[in-house]
Amino acid sequence: MPLHEGATLGLLMNTKGLVEMIVLNVGKDQKVFDDESFAIMVVITVIMTAIIVPAISIIYRPSRRSIYYKRRTVQISKPDAEFRVLVCVHSPRNVPTMINLLEASNPTKKSPICVYVLHLVELSGRTSAMLIVHNTAKPDHTALNRTEAQSDHIISAFQNYEQHASFVSVQPLTAISPYSTMHEDICNLAEEKRVSLIIVPFHKQQTVDGEMEATNMAFRDRGLSGSSRMASNQASHHVAVLFFGGPDDREALCYGWRMLEHSGINLTVMRFVPGEQVCEPMKQHDMNSDEPTVLTVQTEKDLQRQLDEKLIHEFRIRNGDDDSVDYVEKVVSNGEETVAAIRTMDDIHDLFIVGRGQGMISPLTAGLTDWSECPEIGAIGDLFSIFRFCSNSFCVGSATICWDRVI
Repeated sequence: MPLHEGATLGLLMNTKGLVEMIVLNVGKDQKVFDDESFAIMVVITVIMTAIIVPAISIIYRPSRRSIYYKRRTVQISKPDAEFRVLVCVHSPRNVPTMINLLEASNPTKKSPICVYVLHLVELSGRTSAMLIVHNTAKPDHTALNRTEAQSDHIISAFQNYEQHASFVSVQPLTAISPYSTMHEDICNLAEEKRVSLIIVPFHKQQTVDGEMEATNMAFRDRGLSGSSRMASNQASHHVAVLFFGGPDDREALCYGWRMLEHSGINLTVMRFVPGEQVCEPMKQHDMNSDEPTVLTVQTEKDLQRQLDEKLIHEFRIRNGDDDSVDYVEKVVSNGEETVAAIRTMDDIHDLFIVGRGQGMISPLTAGLTDWSECPEIGAIGDLFSIFRFCSNSFCVGSATICWDRVI
């Protein structure tokens, strides 16, 4: 247990309340304490109770954990460190795509992949949620219901992947909770295991007429979703990264960069550059805000632009002579031109990696969010969910939270 948590627990155990006051009064009535001892004990109880709350608020701050956790990104992770991934699975149908995505993430001896497989099950017939840690060393048992049968099937598939893959370790778990709070289980487990990437299957599927239908477990797979595991000597797969700028896009590029080290991956990076006729989107100005706030926003935009240029420059320097890398820049001025540029991409790409762009207001995607059916995956991610010009897409969200959408 960390020192600050141990100190917090010790303070809480020394908290005095109504029961202690009753005990002191009983002791006084039974002549166990004289008046002086009783007064001293009461004063000590009041002082202890008064200092515990502010002391705990100083020592124990759960929000600090989320601040440190923001540093656990693909971009900041060391190339020779273990790469931890949390894979969330609704049904066995999600498994083949997840396994191939993990294999494309290039586990190596220097950077092995530790996979936490979380089977998400809706709570029914129970009064409280629970998290089950499966012991893979125990012999197989007969499943008692459909949920257990699905969990066994999922665990067996990932165990088989672990046995045949190199430098991959798998730890299966099952989370049984209501859909309304299931995201809390995912976030808490990710924080506890210190993972750098969370993969969650998309919660909607495309129907025959092209509409998006809400579902809790359905995928429509193609490309990387083959049932056979992608091997290093297999025919190459083509991955595309769409780069607009910002933290999410930098994370997407770094994840594609990691995939590039796999011998079977060809990477295309398409960067969208604002044209001369680009118009900044209008923002609502708060009457109570002052000028320094506007200056701060502009400074943040300049900082993000510098970070984008630095990463792109480093990527091009290191991969300039690599035949498996194709870097393309598209000059666009609005959302319509952006969509047209994306449509010009070849149909050979098996996987698209895009940033969610949370908190980023880009004129290059202006107007695309006005008719978004899935705003939770961003403007560009929504394009891949409603148009049929791509096979798979993987939307990278802020820092560590990711959405996986396979079309």
